[in-house]
Amino acid sequence: MQNKYPQKPGLDFILKQAFFYWNKTLVFQLIFSIMYFGILMTVFFFCDSKYGIMDQYIETSKYAKDGLQVYTAEIQKMLATDSLQNFSLWMMGTTIFLYPLNLGFYQIYRKIDLGEKLELGDLLVGYNGLNFFKYIGYYIFWYFIFAYTIQTIILGVLWVCITIFVAPMMFFMNKTIFESISLNLKALRMYFLEIFVCVIVAILFKYIGFALFFIGGLFTFPFWNAMIYSLYKTVFSEKN
Repeated sequence: MQNKYPQKPGLDFILKQAFFYWNKTLVFQLIFSIMYFGILMTVFFFCDSKYGIMDQYIETSKYAKDGLQVYTAEIQKMLATDSLQNFSLWMMGTTIFLYPLNLGFYQIYRKIDLGEKLELGDLLVGYNGLNFFKYIGYYIFWYFIFAYTIQTIILGVLWVCITIFVAPMMFFMNKTIFESISLNLKALRMYFLEIFVCVIVAILFKYIGFALFFIGGLFTFPFWNAMIYSLYKTVFSEKN
Protein backbone atom coordinates (compact mmCIF):
# COMPACT_ATOMS: atom_id res chain seq x y z
CA MET A 1 0.00 0.00 0.00
CA GLN A 2 1.38 3.36 -0.92
CA ASN A 3 0.22 6.95 -0.63
CA LYS A 4 0.90 8.44 -4.05
CA TYR A 5 0.28 12.03 -2.99
CA PRO A 6 2.03 14.46 -0.62
CA GLN A 7 -1.11 14.36 1.51
CA LYS A 8 -3.96 11.88 1.71
CA PRO A 9 -6.37 12.59 -1.17
CA GLY A 10 -9.55 14.20 0.08
CA LEU A 11 -13.03 12.80 -0.26
CA ASP A 12 -13.77 15.26 -3.03
CA PHE A 13 -10.92 13.83 -5.12
CA ILE A 14 -12.06 10.21 -4.62
CA LEU A 15 -15.70 11.01 -5.34
CA LYS A 16 -14.94 13.11 -8.43
CA GLN A 17 -12.72 10.32 -9.74
CA ALA A 18 -15.48 7.74 -9.20
CA PHE A 19 -18.06 9.86 -11.02
CA PHE A 20 -15.56 10.46 -13.81
CA TYR A 21 -15.18 6.72 -14.44
CA TRP A 22 -18.92 6.20 -14.20
CA ASN A 23 -19.72 9.05 -16.58
CA LYS A 24 -17.16 7.84 -19.13
CA THR A 25 -18.77 4.39 -19.28
CA LEU A 26 -22.53 5.05 -19.26
CA VAL A 27 -23.10 2.73 -22.23
CA PHE A 28 -21.33 -0.08 -20.39
CA GLN A 29 -23.35 0.69 -17.24
CA LEU A 30 -26.55 0.26 -19.25
CA ILE A 31 -25.38 -2.95 -20.95
CA PHE A 32 -24.32 -4.36 -17.57
CA SER A 33 -27.73 -3.67 -16.03
CA ILE A 34 -29.64 -5.07 -19.01
CA MET A 35 -27.58 -8.27 -18.88
CA TYR A 36 -27.76 -8.53 -15.09
CA PHE A 37 -31.48 -7.92 -14.67
CA GLY A 38 -32.34 -9.73 -17.89
CA ILE A 39 -30.77 -12.96 -16.63
CA LEU A 40 -32.06 -12.44 -13.07
CA MET A 41 -35.66 -11.83 -14.17
CA THR A 42 -35.57 -14.72 -16.65
CA VAL A 43 -34.62 -17.08 -13.82
CA PHE A 44 -37.21 -15.44 -11.54
CA PHE A 45 -40.11 -16.02 -13.96
CA PHE A 46 -38.90 -19.53 -14.76
CA CYS A 47 -38.85 -20.39 -11.06
CA ASP A 48 -42.21 -18.71 -10.49
CA SER A 49 -43.79 -20.84 -13.21
CA LYS A 50 -42.14 -23.92 -11.67
CA TYR A 51 -42.87 -23.26 -7.99
CA GLY A 52 -45.82 -20.81 -8.07
CA ILE A 53 -44.17 -18.36 -5.68
CA MET A 54 -46.23 -15.32 -6.69
CA ASP A 55 -49.48 -17.23 -6.26
CA GLN A 56 -48.34 -18.32 -2.80
CA TYR A 57 -47.44 -14.76 -1.88
CA ILE A 58 -50.78 -13.37 -3.13
CA GLU A 59 -52.62 -16.04 -1.14
CA THR A 60 -50.57 -15.29 1.97
CA SER A 61 -51.06 -11.52 1.63
CA LYS A 62 -54.81 -12.01 2.13
CA TYR A 63 -54.06 -12.64 5.82
CA ALA A 64 -52.73 -9.09 6.24
CA LYS A 65 -56.25 -7.93 7.12
CA ASP A 66 -56.27 -10.31 10.10
CA GLY A 67 -53.47 -8.49 11.88
CA LEU A 68 -49.70 -8.46 11.95
CA GLN A 69 -49.34 -11.55 14.14
CA VAL A 70 -51.50 -13.73 11.87
CA TYR A 71 -49.87 -12.35 8.73
CA THR A 72 -46.36 -12.95 10.11
CA ALA A 73 -47.26 -16.52 11.02
CA GLU A 74 -48.50 -17.20 7.48
CA ILE A 75 -45.35 -15.65 5.99
CA GLN A 76 -43.26 -17.95 8.17
CA LYS A 77 -45.24 -20.95 6.90
CA MET A 78 -44.62 -19.89 3.31
CA LEU A 79 -40.89 -19.41 3.96
CA ALA A 80 -40.69 -22.94 5.35
CA THR A 81 -42.11 -24.58 2.21
CA ASP A 82 -39.85 -26.58 -0.09
CA SER A 83 -40.94 -24.52 -3.09
CA LEU A 84 -39.84 -21.23 -1.49
CA GLN A 85 -36.52 -22.70 -0.38
CA ASN A 86 -35.86 -24.10 -3.87
CA PHE A 87 -36.79 -20.74 -5.35
CA SER A 88 -34.36 -19.00 -2.99
CA LEU A 89 -31.56 -21.39 -3.97
CA TRP A 90 -32.16 -20.69 -7.67
CA MET A 91 -32.08 -16.91 -7.13
CA MET A 92 -29.02 -17.11 -4.89
CA GLY A 93 -27.21 -19.28 -7.44
CA THR A 94 -28.05 -16.83 -10.21
CA THR A 95 -26.75 -13.88 -8.17
CA ILE A 96 -23.53 -15.78 -7.49
CA PHE A 97 -23.15 -16.61 -11.20
CA LEU A 98 -23.63 -12.94 -12.13
CA TYR A 99 -21.06 -11.57 -9.66
CA PRO A 100 -18.01 -11.85 -12.00
CA LEU A 101 -19.78 -9.43 -14.33
CA ASN A 102 -18.68 -6.69 -11.91
CA LEU A 103 -14.99 -7.53 -12.45
CA GLY A 104 -15.29 -6.37 -16.05
CA PHE A 105 -15.51 -2.76 -14.90
CA TYR A 106 -12.07 -2.97 -13.29
CA GLN A 107 -10.67 -3.94 -16.68
CA ILE A 108 -12.61 -1.11 -18.33
CA TYR A 109 -11.44 1.54 -15.85
CA ARG A 110 -7.83 0.39 -16.10
CA LYS A 111 -8.07 0.65 -19.90
CA ILE A 112 -9.34 4.22 -19.51
CA ASP A 113 -6.27 5.01 -17.39
CA LEU A 114 -4.01 3.48 -20.03
CA GLY A 115 -5.81 5.16 -22.94
CA GLU A 116 -6.71 1.82 -24.51
CA LYS A 117 -9.76 1.09 -26.62
CA LEU A 118 -12.77 -0.27 -24.74
CA GLU A 119 -14.56 -3.37 -26.00
CA LEU A 120 -17.86 -4.96 -25.04
CA GLY A 121 -16.00 -8.17 -24.23
CA ASP A 122 -14.22 -6.36 -21.39
CA LEU A 123 -17.40 -6.74 -19.33
CA LEU A 124 -17.04 -10.52 -19.46
CA VAL A 125 -13.40 -10.72 -18.37
CA GLY A 126 -14.45 -12.11 -14.98
CA TYR A 127 -15.68 -15.27 -16.71
CA ASN A 128 -12.34 -16.06 -18.35
CA GLY A 129 -10.78 -19.40 -17.46
CA LEU A 130 -10.40 -20.68 -13.92
CA ASN A 131 -10.55 -17.16 -12.50
CA PHE A 132 -14.33 -17.44 -12.78
CA PHE A 133 -14.33 -20.06 -10.02
CA LYS A 134 -12.00 -17.94 -7.89
CA TYR A 135 -14.35 -14.97 -8.07
CA ILE A 136 -17.55 -16.88 -7.38
CA GLY A 137 -15.79 -18.73 -4.55
CA TYR A 138 -15.00 -15.38 -2.98
CA TYR A 139 -18.54 -14.10 -3.50
CA ILE A 140 -20.06 -17.19 -1.87
CA PHE A 141 -17.79 -16.64 1.15
CA TRP A 142 -18.66 -12.92 1.20
CA TYR A 143 -22.39 -13.41 0.70
CA PHE A 144 -22.98 -15.86 3.54
CA ILE A 145 -21.24 -13.61 6.08
CA PHE A 146 -23.04 -10.56 4.69
CA ALA A 147 -26.42 -12.33 4.93
CA TYR A 148 -25.96 -12.66 8.70
CA THR A 149 -24.29 -9.33 9.42
CA ILE A 150 -26.71 -7.19 7.41
CA GLN A 151 -29.46 -8.05 9.89
CA THR A 152 -27.79 -5.59 12.27
CA ILE A 153 -27.15 -3.02 9.48
CA ILE A 154 -24.02 -1.67 11.21
CA LEU A 155 -22.16 -4.99 11.05
CA GLY A 156 -23.26 -5.41 7.44
CA VAL A 157 -21.79 -2.03 6.46
CA LEU A 158 -18.64 -2.86 8.42
CA TRP A 159 -18.25 -6.16 6.54
CA VAL A 160 -18.57 -4.26 3.25
CA CYS A 161 -15.82 -1.87 4.39
CA ILE A 162 -13.58 -4.74 5.50
CA THR A 163 -13.87 -6.45 2.10
CA ILE A 164 -14.24 -3.52 -0.29
CA PHE A 165 -10.78 -3.99 -1.85
CA VAL A 166 -10.75 -7.80 -1.98
CA ALA A 167 -12.11 -8.18 -5.52
CA PRO A 168 -9.79 -5.62 -7.18
CA MET A 169 -6.79 -7.04 -5.30
CA MET A 170 -7.67 -10.53 -6.50
CA PHE A 171 -8.12 -9.17 -10.02
CA PHE A 172 -5.06 -6.92 -10.31
CA MET A 173 -2.61 -8.41 -7.78
CA ASN A 174 -3.68 -12.06 -7.85
CA LYS A 175 -3.96 -12.04 -4.05
CA THR A 176 -5.86 -14.71 -2.11
CA ILE A 177 -9.04 -13.87 -0.21
CA PHE A 178 -7.35 -13.74 3.19
CA GLU A 179 -4.28 -11.86 1.95
CA SER A 180 -6.65 -9.29 0.47
CA ILE A 181 -8.69 -8.98 3.68
CA SER A 182 -5.49 -8.47 5.69
CA LEU A 183 -4.39 -5.63 3.38
CA ASN A 184 -7.94 -4.26 3.38
CA LEU A 185 -7.89 -4.01 7.19
CA LYS A 186 -4.64 -2.04 7.06
CA ALA A 187 -6.17 0.33 4.52
CA LEU A 188 -9.31 0.67 6.64
CA ARG A 189 -7.27 1.85 9.62
CA MET A 190 -5.62 4.55 7.50
CA TYR A 191 -8.61 5.60 5.40
CA PHE A 192 -11.60 4.71 7.58
CA LEU A 193 -13.51 7.95 7.09
CA GLU A 194 -12.91 8.04 3.33
CA ILE A 195 -13.92 4.41 2.87
CA PHE A 196 -16.99 4.66 5.12
CA VAL A 197 -18.33 7.81 3.46
CA CYS A 198 -17.67 6.45 -0.04
CA VAL A 199 -19.51 3.22 0.83
CA ILE A 200 -22.57 5.17 1.99
CA VAL A 201 -22.50 7.46 -1.08
CA ALA A 202 -22.11 4.48 -3.42
CA ILE A 203 -25.02 2.59 -1.83
CA LEU A 204 -27.31 5.62 -2.00
CA PHE A 205 -26.38 6.53 -5.57
CA LYS A 206 -26.58 2.89 -6.68
CA TYR A 207 -30.30 2.74 -5.90
CA ILE A 208 -31.34 6.38 -6.25
CA GLY A 209 -31.99 5.91 -9.95
CA PHE A 210 -34.70 3.36 -9.21
CA ALA A 211 -36.25 5.59 -6.55
CA LEU A 212 -36.39 8.76 -8.66
CA PHE A 213 -36.94 7.33 -12.14
CA PHE A 214 -36.92 3.58 -12.70
CA ILE A 215 -35.02 3.51 -16.00
CA GLY A 216 -32.30 5.68 -14.47
CA GLY A 217 -31.52 2.85 -12.10
CA LEU A 218 -30.08 0.90 -15.01
CA PHE A 219 -27.33 3.53 -15.19
CA THR A 220 -26.76 4.00 -11.44
CA PHE A 221 -26.94 0.35 -10.34
CA PRO A 222 -23.33 -0.52 -11.39
CA PHE A 223 -21.90 2.75 -9.95
CA TRP A 224 -20.57 0.79 -6.98
CA ASN A 225 -17.74 -0.58 -9.13
CA ALA A 226 -16.53 2.91 -10.09
CA MET A 227 -16.37 3.88 -6.41
CA ILE A 228 -14.42 0.75 -5.50
CA TYR A 229 -11.92 1.31 -8.32
CA SER A 230 -11.48 4.97 -7.39
CA LEU A 231 -10.75 4.04 -3.77
CA TYR A 232 -8.48 1.16 -4.78
CA LYS A 233 -6.49 3.28 -7.18
CA THR A 234 -6.06 5.98 -4.54
CA VAL A 235 -5.02 3.67 -1.69
CA PHE A 236 -3.01 0.85 -3.25
CA SER A 237 0.10 0.42 -5.35
CA GLU A 238 0.59 -2.78 -7.34
CA LYS A 239 4.38 -2.53 -7.58
CA ASN A 240 5.03 -5.20 -5.00
